[in-house]
Amino acid sequence: MDTATHVVMGFGLAGLATLDPAVAADPVTFQTVMLGTVAGSIIPDVDTVLKLKDNATYIRNHRGLTHSLPATMLWPLAITAILFSFFPGADVRHLLMWTLAAVFLHVFVDIFNAYGTQAVRPFTDKWVALGIINIFDPFIFSLYLMGFLIWLMGGHPGATFATIYMILAVYYIWRAVHHRQTVLYIKNRIPDLEKVYLSPTLRWSHYHVAAESPNRFYVGKIEGRELHLIDTFDRLPIDYKNEIVCAAMLDKNVRAFLSFSPIYRWKINEQNGYFVMQFIDLRYFSKGMYPFTATVWLSKDLVVQSSFTGWVFSEKKLHKKLVLAQSK
Repeated sequence: MDTATHVVMGFGLAGLATLDPAVAADPVTFQTVMLGTVAGSIIPDVDTVLKLKDNATYIRNHRGLTHSLPATMLWPLAITAILFSFFPGADVRHLLMWTLAAVFLHVFVDIFNAYGTQAVRPFTDKWVALGIINIFDPFIFSLYLMGFLIWLMGGHPGATFATIYMILAVYYIWRAVHHRQTVLYIKNRIPDLEKVYLSPTLRWSHYHVAAESPNRFYVGKIEGRELHLIDTFDRLPIDYKNEIVCAAMLDKNVRAFLSFSPIYRWKINEQNGYFVMQFIDLRYFSKGMYPFTATVWLSKDLVVQSSFTGWVFSEKKLHKKLVLAQSK
């Protein structure tokens, strides 16, 4: 989820924690638990700072190690130790319990969007991305805001947020069922599909669609009960015997892209004296183009001259980024 939603989830858990007698009876414990749940709700995204280094490092690592099973256990211990050093009068066991709940909830909700996490690491580096909930969901965010308003007006925060979390549980189940029904509908419309990737939008009944059969890629959108196909492409396996391909695959931006993208096409062109190899993620069609790519410029002797991976919404901007990367 987005940062704002993670923050309100932390405060919502603090409200729910007032149902815990140890928290409700002790103002110091309550204040510390609130700090712990908010910190726990945002700490897994500390790896966002990797974007300051470069896109390749960020793409390979964001929601990776910091969202793994070991991190889910270590973050609460670290946060609890720090907070308890400042508030030694707090109930450390209940502080740890609620902080653990906050970290777990952060990682858990992140697997429901199309970006996903490496939540099962170290058992597997596979990205778990269910594509059920948009990274920002207005309904979820509005429920939390409604809960805070009830809290400010004198409502019991524990009962309020217990109700909200029950509503959210039903909402997630309903969205999961709708997602499954949509996948089955697409498979009935397009024969021989092996995989379907749905990216939810702000509207419940609208999805971006990328799908693959043994020989074809399909890109489209779901609007209500209708599937609208936008593009189809021949599914070409990467030609590892091609020297241009092999040279491009050594580039860190390409390796980062391939570690993250489950469905993409690739193409090679000659342009201004360069070989240009581009990998295009098919999940994020927007405004007539595919903005998430990895692009490499190679000289005629197959030396990488420039490369870029990330989000670009025009060929002009992509060219500018490649020129800037080449000049560094």
